[in-house]
Amino acid sequence: MDWNATAPLLPAAREACLDALDLLGNPSSVHGEGRKIRTLIENARRDVAALCGTAAANVTFTSGATEAANWVLTPDFRMGKTPLTIGHLYFSAVEHPAVREGGRFGKADVSEIAVTPAGTIDLAALEAALTAHDRQSGLPMVAVMLVNNETGIVQPIEEVSRLVKAAGGVLVVDAVQAAGRLPLSIEALGADFLILSSHKIGGPKGVGALVARGEILMPSALIRGGGQEKGHRSGTENPAAIAGFGAAARLAADNLEGRMAGVSVLRDRLEAAMIAAAPDVIIHGRDGARIGNTCFFTLPGLKSETGQIAFDLEGVALSAGSACSSGKVGQSYVLSAMGHDPRHGALRISIGPSTTKMEIDRCVEVFTRVASRRRLSGAAA
Repeated sequence: MDWNATAPLLPAAREACLDALDLLGNPSSVHGEGRKIRTLIENARRDVAALCGTAAANVTFTSGATEAANWVLTPDFRMGKTPLTIGHLYFSAVEHPAVREGGRFGKADVSEIAVTPAGTIDLAALEAALTAHDRQSGLPMVAVMLVNNETGIVQPIEEVSRLVKAAGGVLVVDAVQAAGRLPLSIEALGADFLILSSHKIGGPKGVGALVARGEILMPSALIRGGGQEKGHRSGTENPAAIAGFGAAARLAADNLEGRMAGVSVLRDRLEAAMIAAAPDVIIHGRDGARIGNTCFFTLPGLKSETGQIAFDLEGVALSAGSACSSGKVGQSYVLSAMGHDPRHGALRISIGPSTTKMEIDRCVEVFTRVASRRRLSGAAA
């Protein structure tokens, strides 16, 4: 029940990884062995590009989404061969920590944009910030996730893009939780860059990508050396991980809408049963645009860490939000940004295409017991 933390490795991705491990040679070598493994990488690049509706030349492989974020969030860009300066970074208050850290921007050159109680970026606040932006410092950059990793709320990226383009800025979209769950088109979204992670779509961990709208506007290299990935990301590529990523991307694009329709039915079944068992449960973002696999909920009187342990003891793996904080369970800044008291805590259930009705029903059984014990302990107090 924790797919947003990581999806199970797909059999096809595992097979692609293992096949790649049997290949010899360095992908930068010009001999036959090198060309063979280079072909494998370029095939995977095409698959990832197809998932995003763009050309393979616009995909640069990284060690994951965090590296991609640190690379693209920088004041130092190039437009072709001409240096280009980004003067300020603006991001929404519910962004992933990889974005909230601000990449290579100084602390004084980063601003947080509030979100509405519905969890979507405050477009009026963003417009005001972009209007007040000091153009003498350089262009504005805006980073907004397409789907929030805790709530599953979908951000109005097209409207954000309109504001950013009107201000002559650069738009970076964290598409980690959207890939394989929503149709992705970098052109339709109006984004300049997309950030992807392999293991969120059933590929191996330790590989991701930065997808650009074109080859002209690019950030300065984060890792310099032998000039791999067109000089954008030096270091010998990881062919096994990249091959698995490509296989997962290829499957993620296949029958996406039909697959997610089935996932949404299971999630809705889960939530209906939760409300029946505990009418006071708060399901965050339920009345807005939300991805079909995520349920972020609060049980009044139950601390998130207590709830997570209780579910785990019953054999149900869920989370208390982002799994990218070294195992820490703390108050949710996402809930705070939406105007909720984070001390109440929240738990996240996230499912995927291979989740079964039996697993949903088992989760409901455990939820009912946890909610009941909470009420009993509250009455005793």
